[in-house]
Amino acid sequence: MSINFFWVIVTTLSFVLFLNLIWRFGFDPIANILAVRKVRIDQGLADADQARKDLETGMAERDRVIAEARREANALVAASAQAAQQLREADIAATKAELDRMRVKAVADIAAERDHAMADLRSQVADLALAAAGKVVAETMTDPRQRRLVEEFLRDDGATDPRRAN
Repeated sequence: MSINFFWVIVTTLSFVLFLNLIWRFGFDPIANILAVRKVRIDQGLADADQARKDLETGMAERDRVIAEARREANALVAASAQAAQQLREADIAATKAELDRMRVKAVADIAAERDHAMADLRSQVADLALAAAGKVVAETMTDPRQRRLVEEFLRDDGATDPRRAN
């Protein structure tokens, strides 16, 4: 066995040439694809980290807005309850005032009716008394004289009778 240097050199040159071609057309594009892919993966991880941070910030902002909305809702509920209470109290006061006004009017109406009934009763009593007195005296008095006498009697009787002094 002998070593042929010519074929060793040709084989070595062929190997180096093919290695260079494979490196240039095979490994370089694959290395570029892997580098681009690594950049995209790194960017994706950075974007995911940023999205996580944005999500946390958004959740904190959402919680803050919800808490603020709850505070505003509670304030509105309290204001509504207070307004309803004030309206209820105003209605109660108006109703009491109306009832007092109606009571005063009823008392005045009752007093007027009582005075009117008393006047009618006095008139009827006077008429009966005059008729009875006319029969007792057996003389007829004139109507104006009879009225004057009855009115004087009732005026004197009302002033002296303590029960009639209401």
